[in-house]
Amino acid sequence: MLGRMGHEGMRAADGDRQKVADQLKAALDEGRLDLSEYDERVQRAYAAKTYGDLDGLLDDLPGTVPVAKSQVVSAEPVDQLTPVPGQKHKSGRSGFQGMAAVFVVCVLIWAMSGMGYFWPGWVAIPLVWALLAHFRDRGNRGH
Repeated sequence: MLGRMGHEGMRAADGDRQKVADQLKAALDEGRLDLSEYDERVQRAYAAKTYGDLDGLLDDLPGTVPVAKSQVVSAEPVDQLTPVPGQKHKSGRSGFQGMAAVFVVCVLIWAMSGMGYFWPGWVAIPLVWALLAHFRDRGNRGH
């Protein structure tokens, strides 16, 4: 699809519009644009639907890359469950130990506060779920 459509006709994203607006703000702060010209260009930037609409907003400002000359890179989805090569696999154990530490601290606070209603039991619920998940998945980890 990129081959059939020119860069100017491609849809601009919110990030593209924001980047142009940020560069215009920097130009205003440097004194390269007056307030009315800045306002006009920012309105055009936020109203832009395509890269072609963003063209020309930064062309006369030094130190900026015109949108037409920027590179379009397709975003690839990152699978959080896929291990990164060279990175050690983390087991759920450290998360379980952290929750157990929080539970112990809550029990200590409960004990020092007069030992009324055992409210740390509510903290134990996610701890029990994590423990059950740990034992359920223990065989699937390949230890």
